[in-house]
Amino acid sequence: MKLKHLFILVGTIVILTTYSCKKEEVTTFTKIEIPTSSPLQPGDIGGFVKGTLQANQTYYITSDLTIKKGDTLNAQPGANIIVKNNAQVTVQGVLNLVGSKDQPISFNSDVNKPGTWGGFQCDTAQAVTIKWTHVENTGGPDASGSARATLKIQAPIKVDVEDSWFTNGQDDMFAIFNGAKVTILRNTISSSGSTDGEGMNLKAGVTGQVAYNVIFSQAGSGVKLETSKTVPFPQTEVDVYNNTFVSMGWRRGAAEPGRAVSVGINAIGHIYNNIIVNCFHGVELFADGDIPHTTYGNNLFYATVDQFADLGDPTQKINIRAGFYPASGVGIPQKTDLISKAVGDLNPLFIKFDGTVAAPNGFPNTYDFSLKDGSPCFGSGNPNFRNGLGSKDIGAYTLDGRGNEHLY
Repeated sequence: MKLKHLFILVGTIVILTTYSCKKEEVTTFTKIEIPTSSPLQPGDIGGFVKGTLQANQTYYITSDLTIKKGDTLNAQPGANIIVKNNAQVTVQGVLNLVGSKDQPISFNSDVNKPGTWGGFQCDTAQAVTIKWTHVENTGGPDASGSARATLKIQAPIKVDVEDSWFTNGQDDMFAIFNGAKVTILRNTISSSGSTDGEGMNLKAGVTGQVAYNVIFSQAGSGVKLETSKTVPFPQTEVDVYNNTFVSMGWRRGAAEPGRAVSVGINAIGHIYNNIIVNCFHGVELFADGDIPHTTYGNNLFYATVDQFADLGDPTQKINIRAGFYPASGVGIPQKTDLISKAVGDLNPLFIKFDGTVAAPNGFPNTYDFSLKDGSPCFGSGNPNFRNGLGSKDIGAYTLDGRGNEHLY
């Protein structure tokens, strides 16, 4: 072997060895092209369906649609899907929705009102990928009259949801259980849950990353982590970092407040670099969670008012700052946290936000939660937790190019 080639080989081995020692953050912008395999013709669809929803074509789901095990439903950029008759999409096989920044995919009901179609019921799915897709007005009632989750999964599969919008659901937006491996990055979840429902309800052995998401006005919690009450292992363990949580938990009220992030029932969370504004409760770590292995810090807590009335009992005034780390939990402020002590102190400086604390389900989100120059969030993050996850900045919008790309 020539000496030059030997040097190249050794150098390559050193680079690969060094790289393998560092935990890789799953924050990619890889472009995926959806080929037109078994193209579906625009118009009415329902029943058992497989193939490809074509770019810039409009489809009408007129009855419950099922993707059978072994089958795949693809969607190309710009596909427009309108759902009628409170139908749902049941996934037993593979769901692969890949839009683009310039041509997102759209799923909405024909009446364009909250709670008017059944969302994606993927309990026995083989894989789920959703990228650059609008999903609006889900949570339509099931046969018993109960609101359905927007994306429900109870299988140990890979779940990849990136750069998408989930708006005006009626219950959990993501209800993901039973060992699924999640990559949930750079999404916007707005005005969802009628009187209950989490932004992300992750339980029973779910692992993975939740990062660079914006969650606004969720009835319950932004991210809820639990393992099973009856099967304590495998544990739920999720990295929750560089998210922006605004106005969580008010529609559920004091009876069971919603939080930006909660950790309980033998779950583990790693909670860093999040902005938490006007939430009923901020970070709540319950005593039955795996608190010795849970880590957290470098989170910014802010409130635009000192107190706000509980929606269920307007005579009861809620001290928002007292709930940054609520007394009902065992979490405590960290030295690296940025904790506002008064209105104006440590304001994150959103580009556009009027200080809304509590808003109804379906409230239009016209805010811009990216940050103005001079925000205290810049340079206050921890880029080194969990072997290199995270950013130097706090919140979903960061200066390093890895953050949320949704701007209003």
